[in-house]
Amino acid sequence: MLLSVTDNLSVRYLQSRRKAGAAESYECPTFRPLPRSKAWPGWHSPRMAIFDDLEAEQDRLEEILGGLDGAQWAAPSAAPGWTVADVVLHLAQSEEAVIASAAGASLRAGPGSGTTVDQIMDDLVKAEREKPSLIFRRWREARRGAVSALRAADPGQPMSWVEAPLKPATMATTRLAEHWAHGLDITGPLGIPFPDTDRLRHIAWLAHRSLPYAFALVGVGAQDVACDLTAPDGTAHWRYGPEDADSVISGPAGAFCRVAAQRLRPEESGLQASGPHGAAALRLLRTYAA
Repeated sequence: MLLSVTDNLSVRYLQSRRKAGAAESYECPTFRPLPRSKAWPGWHSPRMAIFDDLEAEQDRLEEILGGLDGAQWAAPSAAPGWTVADVVLHLAQSEEAVIASAAGASLRAGPGSGTTVDQIMDDLVKAEREKPSLIFRRWREARRGAVSALRAADPGQPMSWVEAPLKPATMATTRLAEHWAHGLDITGPLGIPFPDTDRLRHIAWLAHRSLPYAFALVGVGAQDVACDLTAPDGTAHWRYGPEDADSVISGPAGAFCRVAAQRLRPEESGLQASGPHGAAALRLLRTYAA
């Protein structure tokens, strides 16, 4: 059962904040827009349509999965050690955890366990493998239930999650990011087209807003870093961070999101990093908990 395992997780970032005398809970980065006079052109709120965009990303994946044959379900994915079926099972388990959290279950844990999140997720997948048709049905039911729960949740009330409590809109953003990243894991090895969409703006926002957390993991304080990203249409620009930041990451949004999801090496991304903290920010970029 997912909850019994994740209840033993060690929330390392929360522990580090407690040692420093910080507040008991850490709110995963939420959107606090700059005043319009200070915002960059192309200012964007990820809260806009996030639930609709999450559903759209999942709809795309469902259509792809619905066309797979048995050999494709059993084929290796780009996630090490997992087949395509394993990846979908992991997504189903994660969506069930969202539903449980929305219902009031606690997914946070106290100190003690040295087990990594990746190890726990791998153990869960190994324990619950079954026929692809059953996995597919399980994920379809879970993903619809999770979106419904997120839509119905109090938008200002953080929900319990693995590394820190998240408000529903931020939770939806992380779910979109995970489904997109695992969509790459599924479609890449199978040679199935998976073009970038404007929904990447949510993932890019999440990666930028997670930079303070990423810096904190290596013992560095938050740094002013801006991002100037070219949207998938090749013309629009998505800009995040202080307009006068000395450090900037620029380039294609798709590459930026792939680096953040650890699907692309920074040095192979074509992204440009400038300023005193740009290279470090690009190296530390993430959309996931440690």
